[in-house]
Amino acid sequence: MSTAPTPAPAAAPAADGAASRAGMKKELPERFRDYKHVWVFIEMERGKVHPVSWELLGEGRKLANSLNAELVGALLAPPGAATAAATQEAFSYGADRIYLVEDQLLAEYRNQPYAQALTDLVNTYKPEILLLGATNLGRDLAGTVATTLATGLTADCTELAIDAEGSLAATRPTFGGTLLCTIHTLNFRPQMATVRPRVMAMPEPQSGRSGPVIPHPLKLSESQIITKILDYLPDANTDKAQLAYADIIVAGGMGLQRPENFRLVIELAQVLGAEYGCSRPLVQKGWVAAERQIGQTGKTVRPRLYIAAGISGAIQHRVGVEGSDIIVAINTDPNAPIFDFAHLGVVGDALTILPALTEAFASRRAPRKLAV
Repeated sequence: MSTAPTPAPAAAPAADGAASRAGMKKELPERFRDYKHVWVFIEMERGKVHPVSWELLGEGRKLANSLNAELVGALLAPPGAATAAATQEAFSYGADRIYLVEDQLLAEYRNQPYAQALTDLVNTYKPEILLLGATNLGRDLAGTVATTLATGLTADCTELAIDAEGSLAATRPTFGGTLLCTIHTLNFRPQMATVRPRVMAMPEPQSGRSGPVIPHPLKLSESQIITKILDYLPDANTDKAQLAYADIIVAGGMGLQRPENFRLVIELAQVLGAEYGCSRPLVQKGWVAAERQIGQTGKTVRPRLYIAAGISGAIQHRVGVEGSDIIVAINTDPNAPIFDFAHLGVVGDALTILPALTEAFASRRAPRKLAV
């Protein structure tokens, strides 16, 4: 694999940069030349498809169109109505065909059967690109599959594209979130990448689409699987922080100065009926729980409105919020990086502005008195 920092150093002439990129390209080995099409792993647990799968189908459609290739869904699931529904839904989100491994042994996620099933699909049908969601399940599965196939894997991507030579250009933050790096898997196939939920836009489903569903056997028995499912315990925190799917989020950063001032963020969120979050330093200092962290090492969000109070806006935070419809930034520093990508900026003290916003919105939500 090769990496190319983004952006390139300003001092480097354009011609030299092009020559450098050309120099890093290598001839693809003969055994990989029949690898074609863009695949998306459709993540399904307990009868429900994770929304990141549909987001990836939307992004995969763009990649497939650039390569003049098919968009393929890979679904591993137990038999049943939920699996049939997921298959049809995948077509509505853009898949041209589905490879389906349908077996009761896949009813609960276990690394061994899932990794074997997906690896066998890849070796049999040979995709050029394989995309997975960077969820707990997807990260676990992607690492095993990439290692088994001896191919490259770019994790937690924020952007995917096809370069001039038809290679997947996968961009992700690196070096503690201070640099964006574009990674190419040059000599191996498939080119694998994981993308976090809510980084890519959700495509509009198209009713009436259909395509072939190709069944594939699991080739594994229960006696061969090392791990066993003893019980299922739902996450006790499921109904708490739902940042990834909130329409409005109010977040605070170090500009709040003291932990007790974070209540100003919570109060505004309550008035707006919003979720609240924070930047990484507040979690590191123990001011806010880790489940509320937004950014590269926290949650990726795409709300309709994101209010950032006292957040500087470093790359680590930017990659987690830049998909928001509207970003409103409040910061005392007019040169803060967050003003480079915010839609609306307020240069001022969040400790003064947050209470004023809370009061203003509260008065608008209060019932009006009728004139006598």
